Amino acid sequence: MAVIETRNVVKRYETGGETLTALKGIDFAVEPGEFVSIMGPSGSGKTTLLNLLGLLDDPSEGEVLLDGEDVTGLSDREQTRARKRTIGFVFQHFYLIATLTAKENVEIPALFDRDPTLEGRSVDLLERMGLGDRLDHRPDELSGGQKQRVAIARSLINEPRVVLADEPTGNLDRETGRQILEEFVAVTERDVAVVAVTHDELVNEYVDRTVNLVDGYMGEDAPTSTGSAGEHGAASDADGAVAPSGAGERDAEPDGTFEGVESRRDDSGGDR
Repeated sequence: MAVIETRNVVKRYETGGETLTALKGIDFAVEPGEFVSIMGPSGSGKTTLLNLLGLLDDPSEGEVLLDGEDVTGLSDREQTRARKRTIGFVFQHFYLIATLTAKENVEIPALFDRDPTLEGRSVDLLERMGLGDRLDHRPDELSGGQKQRVAIARSLINEPRVVLADEPTGNLDRETGRQILEEFVAVTERDVAVVAVTHDELVNEYVDRTVNLVDGYMGEDAPTSTGSAGEHGAASDADGAVAPSGAGERDAEPDGTFEGVESRRDDSGGDR
C-alpha cells in the first residue's frame, strides 16, 4: 500500500480576479522505502504538490491519502496530528534555530511530548548522520552540509513514514549534495519513503523514480517545450513555497516549460 497518494488532485488559486490552476488532475503515489524526485521548471506546480502531500494545504478537488486513509477533509488539528505522526520535512534553507544546539534543533518537533526517550533518540539520529561530535554546536558553527544533516535528523525524530524534501541540495556544493543524497538513500533503507522536489539533475542519480511536472500536468500528460499536450492546450500556473509555520509568506513562481515524461531508473543501475 502506498504510504502517501493523491487521486485526481486539482489545485486552484484566486489572484487578481483570475483563477490560476496550479495542479490539474494529479495521480501520484509513493511506496514505503521508495525515493522519488519531482522535477520541473519554476511555476510548474512542484511545491504546490509538496504542500498538499504535507497536509499544509487542501486540494480544490480530488483526494490525498495517508496509508490508504483519505485525509482531505480533516480539520486543522487533525491534519497537524496526521502530519506529526506520518510526515517529516527537509527544507532548502534548513530553518534551524540559531540559538539552539544541533541536538536541541533535532528535538523541536517532539519538544512538547514529554518523551523520556527523546534525548537518546536525537543523539542517535545525529550519530547516524555523522554528527556525534557536533551535538552541542550551534548552526553558525556548522557547515552547510552539517546543517542539512541536522535538518534530516530533525525530520526523522517523530519516526515518520515519509520525508518530503524541498530542494534539499539547492544550497550545497556538488560533493556535499552527494553526501546528503546518500543520507536520503540510507533513510529509505529503513522503509521510510522520500519525496524530493528539485531542479538538480544530480538527485536523479540516487532516486528510484523521477516524475516530471509541467504546467500542472504530471508524466505523460505534461506538455513538452515544443507544444501542448494533446487536448490540454495552454495552461496558467501558480506555485507556493513550502515553509514551516512562521517562516515567511508563500511565494508565487513564474511559469515555464520543460520537456520530459515520467521515467523509472533500472534497479540494476549502479548509481544508487
